[in-house]
Amino acid sequence: MFGDITIQTEPVKEDMLKMARKINPVPKGYHTSTPVLVVKNAAAAIEFYASVFGAKELSRLVDLDGVTILRAELKIGNSIIHLNDEMPAYGILSPISLGGTSTAVQLYLADVDGAWNRAVEAQSAVILPLEDTYWGERTGKIVDAFGHVWILSKKTENLSIEEIEKRFSDLTAIDTENTFEVAGIEATDFEAPVEDVVVDAPVSNHGSVPVIDISEALNS
Repeated sequence: MFGDITIQTEPVKEDMLKMARKINPVPKGYHTSTPVLVVKNAAAAIEFYASVFGAKELSRLVDLDGVTILRAELKIGNSIIHLNDEMPAYGILSPISLGGTSTAVQLYLADVDGAWNRAVEAQSAVILPLEDTYWGERTGKIVDAFGHVWILSKKTENLSIEEIEKRFSDLTAIDTENTFEVAGIEATDFEAPVEDVVVDAPVSNHGSVPVIDISEALNS
């Protein structure tokens, strides 16, 4: 009735469409891996991590009961971690309920000694003392009052893998010599064919290491 009508529109650039559709799979401010911590009393844990590690709370999602924290975002340094209350009805349990944890979160901190002292003062149990290591870091391990294990570290030296291996080898030799001396064993006692030597157990390469039972630390 009206004949052929041709409607002309401005061509939409293909790259503009691609930009409109493109969504970064990693949220802004995040890295590929994000630790998720389950705790009893998440509100208290947030205060603890803020005071000890300088964590900044980015967001908090609370359940309808007004108490249970379903998810909180905390930023420590340049990294984000998630934290939520345990929810036994859904099988979401904290280390306190499980009696320990098999994982740890490592933090690299400029003031590692300050953070360490604050953590210990806040009743965190020391698993491995804070000390300078052969791989060029000052590091130690603690378990906090909520049952989570933290490795607090600071890089102190730039070392190649060859230098680290050399230091490790030197430490191993020193530990072995000390073990022989304490046991009254002469090195010549081991001058035997390799097939005739039976090793009953490995010798620690780190000397005497204080080891604690995490479940005992949580109940202390």
